[in-house]
Amino acid sequence: MLTDIEKEELRKAACEVRRNIVKMVHNSKSGHPGGSLSGADILTVLYKKCLNIPQDWNNSPEFENRDRFILSKGHASPLLYSILAMKGIIQQADLMTFRKINSKLQGHPAKLYLPGIETSTGSLGQGLSIGCGMAEGLKLKNNPAHVVVYTGDGELQEGSCWEAFMQSAHRKLDNIIAIIDRNRLQIDGCTENVMSLDNLSDKLRAFNWDVIEINGHDFNEIYTAVETAKKCTRPCAIIAHTIKGKGCSFMENQAGWHGKAPNDEQLELALKELGEE
Repeated sequence: MLTDIEKEELRKAACEVRRNIVKMVHNSKSGHPGGSLSGADILTVLYKKCLNIPQDWNNSPEFENRDRFILSKGHASPLLYSILAMKGIIQQADLMTFRKINSKLQGHPAKLYLPGIETSTGSLGQGLSIGCGMAEGLKLKNNPAHVVVYTGDGELQEGSCWEAFMQSAHRKLDNIIAIIDRNRLQIDGCTENVMSLDNLSDKLRAFNWDVIEINGHDFNEIYTAVETAKKCTRPCAIIAHTIKGKGCSFMENQAGWHGKAPNDEQLELALKELGEE
């Protein structure tokens, strides 16, 4: 259980992450703010409280035993870049180069360009399979690290995800955790209208995964779920119910903000709502 002081620290950090997201997308005039904002609370808790990820990426003596994080929904790269800057793995000043020519901060995370990126992602449906391979490799090396794969819910409409769910359970990979951003919106609208995923928890349990459902904006629930998942004896999926565009009133629960940049007036309003005058 987190203390009130810890929760306030996390709230402030998540607000800063959200401010960076809207600034980056506005500055580049392109990007994906909706699904980046929905995951800010989750990744803030992960990187501040739950995961063993060194700030000094390649030079840490604990580098090989680090936890692995995979952003399977790679279009939410503004979220990951903001988190890496918060962690001190990349420079805060680099954020405003997002999606610019010759920038290391590509529209989708590129492993060869930046520290803190475990694998290049963006083609939906691949992250969980990669995570499954990483988790099995760690098992073979008797490495105690965990692999956390962060996916969108619309992404689960890809069949490769379900192959990875099946393989992870078959190989008894208790060191893999899938966190599903269940905001129920994708680029074409409501996930349940595009291709229904419900009842998602029953589907995952049928694939022999442990399942935890949480409010993806409640710091205590996020923290408790991840710490519980680390102790599971089977692969564990955390279904995090979130609000797409969380923190910016005009973006919240609006599929149109899946991949659109705010204009100057919208940026000003978003920053005001997020606590920056």
